[in-house]
Amino acid sequence: MNLTSYQIPGLVLTEHEFRVPLDHGRPQGEQITVFAREVRAAAKKDAALPWLVFFQGGPGFGAPRPLNNSGWLKRALQDYRVLLLDQRGTGRSTPVTFQTLARLSSPQAQADYLKHFRADAIVADAELIRHALAGPDTPWTALGQSYGGFCVLTYLSHAPQGLAGALITGGLAPLDRSVDDIYRATYRRTLGKNRRFFERYPQDAAHSQRIADYLLRHIVPLPGGGRLSARRFQQIGMGFGASDGFENVHYLLENAFVTGANGPEINFVFLRGLEAMQSFETNPIYALLHEPCYCQGAASAWSAQRMLAEFPEFDLHAAASGQAPLMFTGEMIYPWMFEDYAYLRPLQGAAEILAAYDGWPPLYDPSALAANTVPVAAVSYYDDMYVELAFAEQTARQVAGLKLWVTNEYEHNGLRADGERVLGRLLDMLVGNV
Repeated sequence: MNLTSYQIPGLVLTEHEFRVPLDHGRPQGEQITVFAREVRAAAKKDAALPWLVFFQGGPGFGAPRPLNNSGWLKRALQDYRVLLLDQRGTGRSTPVTFQTLARLSSPQAQADYLKHFRADAIVADAELIRHALAGPDTPWTALGQSYGGFCVLTYLSHAPQGLAGALITGGLAPLDRSVDDIYRATYRRTLGKNRRFFERYPQDAAHSQRIADYLLRHIVPLPGGGRLSARRFQQIGMGFGASDGFENVHYLLENAFVTGANGPEINFVFLRGLEAMQSFETNPIYALLHEPCYCQGAASAWSAQRMLAEFPEFDLHAAASGQAPLMFTGEMIYPWMFEDYAYLRPLQGAAEILAAYDGWPPLYDPSALAANTVPVAAVSYYDDMYVELAFAEQTARQVAGLKLWVTNEYEHNGLRADGERVLGRLLDMLVGNV
């Protein structure tokens, strides 16, 4: 359904909403909505351009909201009309939050509902939308950033007839690695990022240890609810994977303390800034399905928590006591988060059920990918903290015809940081100009 169309400088935006089955295996069952925003360059608003559909990273985050004709969008709009897809459960699609899940009768009902929010369902949604917008016989090009790239690999596995081309930035998922293999690699990468951070800002080592020690000895309420635990503070290292991540953490830390009525205390400004860095409560699909988004026929069983025992460098108490430097964690989900984050607490039961669930269907078809005929161009980042380069290169070798660009010019957010150049090179690779 076409909702409305309007124009901002340089862009024409058209809003669409689609009804799709919650469970594509039961097309006549419960329905949800998926929202998508079509974007065209104002100068080409009447041109008959092919479609490019964008899959956002995450999981659990809505598509970008365009503010102007810049970045990767500017390059894409030279050749395409772009569809910014709010993947199911995100943005203006039927949302998944602690509020909306409260309508379900039990943690088991919540978990059963959430089982339908992985990449396979997202791709099935995209196919219904493609049929509605372009027609069943007209394939489109897909661009996937990070987790969006995982979705594109699922698309190539299960519905390649819907794709004229595929572009993947920082999102070549491991096809057959265990979730434990993935988190071991992530911990190793995160240690490396910590060392580089403290090399750049050596003064922050003692400062961060002081903060952790204070949080272990005091109850510190957060402005948005709940408390700031030391282990929650340790999670700010998740930002180290972006090109501006070191600076964002450094500037946050420098505002950590003020002198209050009873001496040094944690600064309210610091608390607000830290909350703004952590989106688990506003985007709970990430916390609930981040580990399951890797699972095929096996349970995650809280992999990040289990693998942590293999990396004593992250021992928080050793750091606070001065026995070892504090190391920040990265893109990991822990069971304690459903205690420490106030608005994740109502979802703790569902999270436990999902972590124990071993019935996840396959997301990728290695035989289909080995026989792939869709043109594919991908970029992997040499220093990517979130997607292990060795695994990405292995996947690239398993997808027939995939052209891979490996670079250390960018971090994981290369598409956001220098999107016009990154996408331009991938498009040139796709058609054989590079």
